[in-house]
Amino acid sequence: MKKIKVGIAGLGRLGKVHANNIAYKIPNAELTAACSIVPEELEFAKAQLGVSDVYTDFREMLEKADIDAVAIVTTSSEHCWQIEAALDAGKHVFTDKPLGVDVEQCRQAERAVERHPELTFMLGFMRRYDRSYAYAKEKIDAGAIGKPYMVKATGIDPEALVEGAIKFAPTSGGIFLDMAIHDIDLMRWFLGCEATEVYAQGCTFKHPEFREANDDETAVACYKFENGALGFVHVGRTAPHGYHVETEIIGTEGSIRISAVPEKNQAMLYNHTGAVTECVGSFPERFDEAYLLEMQEFIDCVCAGKQPCVSVYDGTKSTAIGYATTEAWKTGAIVKIV
Repeated sequence: MKKIKVGIAGLGRLGKVHANNIAYKIPNAELTAACSIVPEELEFAKAQLGVSDVYTDFREMLEKADIDAVAIVTTSSEHCWQIEAALDAGKHVFTDKPLGVDVEQCRQAERAVERHPELTFMLGFMRRYDRSYAYAKEKIDAGAIGKPYMVKATGIDPEALVEGAIKFAPTSGGIFLDMAIHDIDLMRWFLGCEATEVYAQGCTFKHPEFREANDDETAVACYKFENGALGFVHVGRTAPHGYHVETEIIGTEGSIRISAVPEKNQAMLYNHTGAVTECVGSFPERFDEAYLLEMQEFIDCVCAGKQPCVSVYDGTKSTAIGYATTEAWKTGAIVKIV
């Protein structure tokens, strides 16, 4: 079996998930190099992943490492120049979301992808690879709920991790760019069309540090789509019970609801508090399988010389919608999406 040699850039919380999948769970992949500006992350690569070829400079890894492909899991603002550098160096590229932190960066990535049609590029919208979301898409395409005309999405990080969110808030780009990109992508995917306008509001009741960073701890947005369909997004950072992600797609003949209770597993605990269903505590836990499946898809596409279904243009469009949503949140006005 041909193995694709992969170098990973970024070994934070999600980077470690991808690195472990490449190193130990994908038969036709081999993790041969790692890059990080954090010394402890490079020590992790050596000790836990068995990767001795490590770098602190991304371009140096591209030049010297024995790799066919790169997995980019770095800070969002670094994605696009790293995508361009890797493609121009002849490497296949997987990058985590978002594609970029502004639309011009996304256009830079688009141009690089267009220059190299012979190379595989994939953007990590992993929820499309979650079995429940993929099942919902299959049912929608099969007409099981008629014509979909509304998507309601909720994504709330756990209160247990709020200190990390507060620390990241000054550089996050705002709550929608930070938290709503996956929901924006799913709305486009499920409804099969693009958003044309958005109205958004936010509030902070528990942690004033978010307001001090010109951010909010909770926000909502309402979208209108080109075919008249509607989308609603509720994002937040203070779920007391764990990591809460829920999506409902409503159609003319029925609806599909995904994760109304963010269950940790199928077990129910019966004790003095009643019948309790424990909830997942973080996004790596909730989407563990989806992260593996999306990376396997990337490696398989590289082997087959083809492109995955998630394109660079999906990244640009979601970023544009995210920016329009942020403008609507900041101004209180209805914003046209172009």
